[in-house]
Amino acid sequence: MTIKALFKNITIKQANIFTILVLFFLTMMFVGLLVEEMYEDYESLYEQNILVKVDSGDNSELLNQKQKSLKSFFIKIVLVIVTLSFILFAIFLGLNNIFNRLLQRDTQTFLDFFENAAQRDQVINPNMIFFKDFKVMIGYANDMVEKISEQKYALMDMNLDLEERVKRKTRDLQIINKNLEKEKIFSQELLKSQKEFLKYAVHETNTPLSVILTSIELYVMKNKKDRQLSKIEAAVKNIFSIYDDLSYLVKKDQVEYPKVVINIKNYLSGRIDFFTEVAELSRISFNYNPPAEELHIYFNETKLQRIIDNTITNAIKYTLANKEVHVSLNKNGSHVEFSMGSHSKAIKDTNKVFDAYYREEENRDGFGLGLQLVRTICDEEGVEIEVSSDDSFTSFSYKFKMMGA
Repeated sequence: MTIKALFKNITIKQANIFTILVLFFLTMMFVGLLVEEMYEDYESLYEQNILVKVDSGDNSELLNQKQKSLKSFFIKIVLVIVTLSFILFAIFLGLNNIFNRLLQRDTQTFLDFFENAAQRDQVINPNMIFFKDFKVMIGYANDMVEKISEQKYALMDMNLDLEERVKRKTRDLQIINKNLEKEKIFSQELLKSQKEFLKYAVHETNTPLSVILTSIELYVMKNKKDRQLSKIEAAVKNIFSIYDDLSYLVKKDQVEYPKVVINIKNYLSGRIDFFTEVAELSRISFNYNPPAEELHIYFNETKLQRIIDNTITNAIKYTLANKEVHVSLNKNGSHVEFSMGSHSKAIKDTNKVFDAYYREEENRDGFGLGLQLVRTICDEEGVEIEVSSDDSFTSFSYKFKMMGA
């Protein structure tokens, strides 16, 4: 065990006891050495006296008296030395005890100060300290306490300010939440009313549109169709397409759309015939050569109509005048690929054309919902979409899984 390890956790009291024991041991050694030296001197004098007396012929009685006298003197000297040594040791011990008590008092004052520093901001009175070195330390400690106290009160003020701000913000947020809740309820009621209105409007629009189209067909059977009547028919068909979109949007979450086997070649031909009048009024024609083979898909008819009709109406809307809309339907592996393209302005961002309310040209009529509806249906049914566009040609392609593939 090293000396450092021995004194690693020693206290002041233990160090004081150790110091006293060491001093007592050293005092005893000093007294012992001093007595030993005087004893040697005593023996030397004793031998000299014996030699002197033998040479001078003194009698033995006188010699014995002198020896006793010398021995008695030696003992007195030794006692004096031991007594003085113990007196000096006692004086030192008393002074050491006084200084140690003062040191322990100052040390205990510091210990109490640091122990209570976290709970109280009390400083140390320099007059309570005896040693000057500790008084210097008191100055630093009191400065530290004052700075910590200032920072603590500053933090308390800051906390109070923050608490007040939080309370104020909380009150503001509660008011905002109440207003938002009211607005949410109002918005929900408004949305509900809007849905009810759309449902009612869609339901009520179907009958007059059907009557108009039927009346036109009956009129054409008896009379020749003129340009004005063709315009009316085209406009009604456009309204019918919008009506079908609205009807699907209103009912799609409430009505199931079952799949059936569809001859897509015949279905596509029927939809092109339906919009031919509309295209001709816009000075646009369809270039469509149906495939020789019959192509069938397993799909919902309402959803298929929304895909085809929105693609056709967009082609009519954006194709340049006196140009053709090229329509193709082909078997591509295990899929049926329906494509429609024409010469129109290049689409700036082909990724955005399927976003809700997005329109390449703001001055065009429409709400920008048709292609978004197409994308939703295609995602639901696993139909692949491909759009390509440049300054010379724009095309939309859809890949349907073929029946039996």
